Formats: sequence, C-alpha cells, structure tokens
Amino acid sequence: MSEINITPFTDVILVLLIIFMITTPMLIQPGIKVNLPKATASDNQDATNIEAMIDKDGYVYINGKQINSDNIEQTIRELISKSPDRPIVIKGDKATSYDYIIQFMDKARSAGAVKFALAVDNKAQ
Repeated sequence: MSEINITPFTDVILVLLIIFMITTPMLIQPGIKVNLPKATASDNQDATNIEAMIDKDGYVYINGKQINSDNIEQTIRELISKSPDRPIVIKGDKATSYDYIIQFMDKARSAGAVKFALAVDNKAQ
C-alpha cells in the first residue's frame, strides 16, 4: 500500500477542535460591562488604586467583585486600613444615574476614603 491513511489524523484533529471549542468559553473571565464616558485627556491608572465600578443599574463592583450596598463601607474600610491615602477610581457607566455615584462616594467617605478619581475613556484611541 503506497498511500498514507489520514483518517486517524483527521479524527484526532476533530476531537482537539471540539475540546478547544468547549473549554475556550470557560477560560474567558466574565467581565463587567461599563461604558465609560469619553474625554480628551486622562491620567494613567496606578495598580494600587481601588477600582469601583458602578453599572447603569446601580450595582457596585469593587476590584471586580460585586458588593452589596450594605457592605460598601465595611469593604472600603478594610481596603484603606493599610493605606488611607489610596485613591478610589470610580468607573461609572455613562448611563448610570448620578445619584448612584453620589451615594457610593458618601458611603466611601463614611468609611474613611479621602481621594476619589473618575475614570474615562480616551477619545484619542
């Protein structure tokens, strides 16, 4: 027989393809969808900042974890206990009610936070 049988090779490739198709969605971390407002000038974000995201429905995520509104003060207090000068970068969806952001800032101030920053997307990009 002078031909190479590629059927086993094809079977292995198809099995690998199916495995990758099943596992790839599990590897992707689900993100929090926040559409930031646009601005022409913005500062770079420091890794030591506390990141607070507020979506359009008023749900608060601190450093990527959803926080119940009753636990915001306690969570902020724990995060700034080691370094009280750590700024809180607020990433509010552009459809978020201004009231949600003010309520969050009020709770964070009660917990001892003193520095706040608002995150924006760069228009230049």
